[in-house]
Amino acid sequence: MTTIFKRRTLLSLALAATVLTPGIAHADALSDIETSGKIRISIDPAAPPYSSLDASGQYVGSEVDFAEKLAADWGVEAELVPTSAANRIPYLQTNRTDVVISTLSITEERRQVIDFSRPYSAIQIVVGGPADSGAESLQDLVGKRVAVVRGSTNDSQITADALDGTDIVRFEDDSTAITALLSGQADFYVTAPALLTTVNAQNPRLDVRPLIVLETNVTGIGVAKGQDALRDKLDAWVADGIADGSLNEIYRDAFGIDLPPEVTAWVDQ
Repeated sequence: MTTIFKRRTLLSLALAATVLTPGIAHADALSDIETSGKIRISIDPAAPPYSSLDASGQYVGSEVDFAEKLAADWGVEAELVPTSAANRIPYLQTNRTDVVISTLSITEERRQVIDFSRPYSAIQIVVGGPADSGAESLQDLVGKRVAVVRGSTNDSQITADALDGTDIVRFEDDSTAITALLSGQADFYVTAPALLTTVNAQNPRLDVRPLIVLETNVTGIGVAKGQDALRDKLDAWVADGIADGSLNEIYRDAFGIDLPPEVTAWVDQ
């Protein structure tokens, strides 16, 4: 009985170690990618136009374009793994994916649990409006009706930044805010540049563009802690893509503007 008990105890400890330290079985992610010829990339298909499923069941969007370019440049197959905002990081930590390309903003809190490549893209909060409006600064919004989704980070940002006399009009969702802009109930719309493409798709003659940038959050490719070789190779890939303009081309095609200087002139903090 004693021998059996000892064996069971050792087996239990071994299993616990495997669960608690999944990286041990996957010590070198870059080597595994090169050996298998495949890179597992987390995306969030519920985040258009960054990533989503089209009518034919194919993944599309700017993040999908970045992911597929990465795989093609490295000469490996891209295995796109659908995730949600909540499980992007856990998937890395439990070795279900190799990297995350899913609008993952670089924050100090996240840096405590995962590593990041240098920024390859950005999510901005902008004031959008017709190109012929002439708005260039917050002063130009005074006396104007500015639409925003109630309770969003965009709402918090414009509320903090707006000058006295700016008429902030809050709506329950982006659809109604967009309708307000299209119908003339609002003069401007505070959102991410991605959603301005939706406005222009519905009324191209309005020619809505990002006019004032309120905030820029840079996004990096997430990698598990300890995968320094993979992170370094990702850094080199991003640097090359910024230098040759290919990453900017993907960003411009998606959002109609160039990558911000916070990305192209990145200095690690």
